Amino acid sequence: MKKLVLLFLALTGIAFAGEDGTSMIQAYSVVAAGVGLGLAALGGAIGMGHTAAATIAGTARNPGLGAKLMTTMFIALAMIEAQVIYTLVIALIALYANPFLG
Repeated sequence: MKKLVLLFLALTGIAFAGEDGTSMIQAYSVVAAGVGLGLAALGGAIGMGHTAAATIAGTARNPGLGAKLMTTMFIALAMIEAQVIYTLVIALIALYANPFLG
């Protein structure tokens, strides 16, 4: 883990090696987009895993409700995935239509 942190810090040093302020803002935007997307994907994956586990456990307890639970699970998965897609949209805005560059 320490090696990954040191590698990340070394790469951010290279990314921040620009002379003017706009390249610094662009570099910070790239790092923020990467970290934000990583955290969103991690949270979405954990939420989807819990949702699927709860649906499987509910179907195992009462097999007659399997179809209803599946429908509810797909709706919940769509809502979880929507949050990750919103993060992707914000990251793409920060990368390509950066409002901080003025």
